[in-house]
Order: sequence, then C-alpha cells, then structure tokens
Amino acid sequence: MRGLFTAGVLDVMMERDIKVDGIVGVSAGACFGCNYVSKQPGRILRYNVNMTKEPRYMGLRPLLSTGNLMNPEFAYHTLPDEIDIFDKETFNKSSVEYHVVCTDVLTGEPVYKHLTPPVDYDFMEWLRASSALPLVSIPVELEGRLLLDGGMSDSIPLKYFQNLGYEHNIVILTQPKGFTKKRTKLMPLFRAFMKKYPAVIEVMNRRHIMYNAQLEYLAQEEKAGRITIIAPDDTLPIGRTQQSGKRMKIVYQMGRDAAMKAARQAVFNSVSTINNQMGTITYYFQLK
Repeated sequence: MRGLFTAGVLDVMMERDIKVDGIVGVSAGACFGCNYVSKQPGRILRYNVNMTKEPRYMGLRPLLSTGNLMNPEFAYHTLPDEIDIFDKETFNKSSVEYHVVCTDVLTGEPVYKHLTPPVDYDFMEWLRASSALPLVSIPVELEGRLLLDGGMSDSIPLKYFQNLGYEHNIVILTQPKGFTKKRTKLMPLFRAFMKKYPAVIEVMNRRHIMYNAQLEYLAQEEKAGRITIIAPDDTLPIGRTQQSGKRMKIVYQMGRDAAMKAARQAVFNSVSTINNQMGTITYYFQLK
C-alpha cells in the first residue's frame, strides 16, 4: 500500500492544476495514475480506506476462491463501475497519454501498453495485469501474452518515456532517496512456486541489480535537470498489503507533504517551462 504516497502527490498536482502530457504507471501506480486523468482527487484514498473491511476486495478469501490476492472481478470491475465510480467519460475526453507496464511471464521482458479510450473491460484488465503481484496472482492473458506485475521487469520506466519524446519527467518514487535494493528474500518461494515460469524466477533474482541501475540513472538525469524526483523523506510506515486505514492516511499525507514541498520550491513551475512534453512516472512495487 505504498502507492498511497503516489495518491497524495497526484491529488496535490490535480488541486494545483499541474498538467502533464503523459503518464506511465507501474503496478499500483498504473491503477492510481488513471485517477489523475479522470480528475478525481481523493478517490484513491477513499476507496482503499473503505475497502479495508470488505472481504471481497483483497485477502485470504479472494486468494482461496480466485487464486488472486486481489479479487479480479470485484476490484477491477464491480468497484469502479458500481461502488466508487471511475469517471470513464472524463478519462475518454482527456488528451493525456496513458501508458502502463507489465511483465511477460514467459520471457521476463517488459510489455508496454499505451491505453487509449474508450475505457472498457480490457482497459481495466491491463491495469490488473500491471499490478498483479507474482506468487499471489494468476497471470492475466491479454493480446496473446501472459502478464504479471510490470515492476519485475521495468520498475522505473524513465528511458521508455524519454524514448517516446518526453523531455522532462516527474518521477514519483515510494522509497526515500538513498535507498538501495537488495535481492528479494522471497527467492525460495519463487523457485518453489514459479517453476512453470523460469523467466520470472530469473528476472526476480536479478531485479535488485536492474532497480539499483535505474536509481543511478535517475540521479544522473536529475543532476542534468531533465527529471524531477518526488520521494518520501523516510521509509513509508506501511506493509506491502497492509489493510490499515490509519496507516493509509499517514502515507497519503506524506505524499501530499512531499508534493507541497516541491510546489514551494517551484519545482513544478520549472518543469513546465523546461520541456515540450512532460510526463509523470508513477512507480509502485510491493515485493522486497
């Protein structure tokens, strides 16, 4: 639930009318970033807090009944269509390009998808695929591929967006600056339960190397003035799938505080005058 930090940042951007030309989201960042395009500040925090006591949403019950920690039909279709409505009409009318990243479980390679209107069933399935955590999710089949969480193969897709022509990007991280990732302690579980997908085992075994190289690249690009990084000052006080409304609100407020700090430093203003195309990269991945 570190993605609630991203939610706080995005809400401040909406409230201050900070406009971007494109967004690329990874994992929960893919699910949350679309609320910027639909112009729905507050929605991410609201439905996540409201769902903490909903057994159909996430937890042991959907894991046993569907094979997924998060109930696919309820979380990605019933919730946005019937309970806390996702404003599809506003999203469809927006000129903001929206991209997500998934991982092909057969190759271990990232799959980038530009999601274009209209918002339909497959649109929501791409969000689900991007945020489908390995070990606790069944791969999502889309366009002939089997997909899981994009954070496995491209945690911070800055180069992808730069190659599309986005000259200056706001990168929202959910770990403080100076963070260094170590090899996941879950490798024994990956080797035991992901034998069917050896590419996933390999990509997770090397993910810390990829991630730390991306952090080095971020530092270079920030120094060169080509990106703006918004990150928490401290480690976020919430677990990977922790369903605590109180902690969600704390993490969300930390995101708001970081965005307000950036606004006071005129970071957003400098960004908007530097570039021809500005993108936002919303990153969130839960596995340590």
